[in-house]
Amino acid sequence: MNIDRAVLAFAGLMVLASVALAHFLSPWWLLLTAFVGLNMLQSAFTGFCPAAMVFKALGYQKGEAFR
Repeated sequence: MNIDRAVLAFAGLMVLASVALAHFLSPWWLLLTAFVGLNMLQSAFTGFCPAAMVFKALGYQKGEAFR
């Protein structure tokens, strides 16, 4: 798995966890979904993604999006 796929998998996991937490605990957990979406949007334009930096430090191979 490369950094690109790891970032997408992590974002998807965070969105699903946020929706589940919002359903079972509090609607305020939807703010996490909004944060993930905004982070994905800004990384699409700037190329800066904190999660990609973490995965790079963990030794994941570089992909096409995050070089």
